[in-house]
Amino acid sequence: MTEYQNKSYSNSVATNWIAFYTIVEKEIRRFLRIWAQTLLPPAITMVLYFIIFGNLIGSRIGEMDGYDYMAFIVPGLIMMSVITNAYGNVSSSFYSNKFQRSVEELMVAPVPNWVILWGYVAGGVARGLFVGLIVTLLSLYFTSLQVHNLFVIVTMITFTAIVFSLGGFINAVYATKFDDVSIIPTFVLTPLTYLGGVFYSISLLPDFWQHVSMANPILYMVNAFRYGILGVSDINIWFAYGMILVFMAALTGWCLYLLNKGVGLRS
Repeated sequence: MTEYQNKSYSNSVATNWIAFYTIVEKEIRRFLRIWAQTLLPPAITMVLYFIIFGNLIGSRIGEMDGYDYMAFIVPGLIMMSVITNAYGNVSSSFYSNKFQRSVEELMVAPVPNWVILWGYVAGGVARGLFVGLIVTLLSLYFTSLQVHNLFVIVTMITFTAIVFSLGGFINAVYATKFDDVSIIPTFVLTPLTYLGGVFYSISLLPDFWQHVSMANPILYMVNAFRYGILGVSDINIWFAYGMILVFMAALTGWCLYLLNKGVGLRS
């Protein structure tokens, strides 16, 4: 590689890094600036879950898979908060930029589409992990948490935030009005979350419904994260990793295809 090519490559890397960093910083500043809308509501919601499902209902249920019911549902509730906030951050932010037409400036800028995509995804991951940390700290008031496998905890919560940030990006691209941003979370994401093993073990279900539950991607994420904390899971951990990586690769390809084609982005 010649000296000219080396300089061109270095300049390209520096430009891409600046663009990526700028998008991520903007996204983080955005949700921190409106913390009363982005960070406080999920914290209050999760506290209500802890009180109602953990203390009141959990005291009557007793144990689930050999663990106190509160301890059993806490990993699922943490994951629920990460999923909804990672998804919501990207879908609302990117659609707002699309609505204001500021995203068109990004599309014509000398920045690769993958930099734009991962800048928004990183912002969604940051918010998801931030809220997840808040919920984790709040859960310590209601139960004690253990760490069975730190590697599984960190990787699974990060992969989950990435997957649903990508999903939020797709939602924003296809959305034509602000109401479209809330349709998928309301009618798809919420049912999948509640049926994803957050509040129960799928071993309680009949065989047929256990097999149906296997089509729910959130089931793999919740159970793998629960394994990282408690050491118990309804799903084989490595199979869960494989499925999540497949979802991540498929959604990344879909997002880049939409950006490259300019679907819903160019007038």
